[in-house]
Amino acid sequence: MFAIVAAVIFGIAFLLDLLNVALPSALSYNLFLFLGLTFVALHLAGIGTSVRYRRRR
Repeated sequence: MFAIVAAVIFGIAFLLDLLNVALPSALSYNLFLFLGLTFVALHLAGIGTSVRYRRRR
């Protein structure tokens, strides 16, 4: 799930950069990139996955 969110955020950042959209200072391209990297890191850490591992005795 977080990988999909990261892909969408990276896509938005790419389109904004490609179209040369002027953003306010609070919304910079670095903000989108760091948000995307945060979601990629959460995905790689296994947070938000639907697979649950149980220990059997």
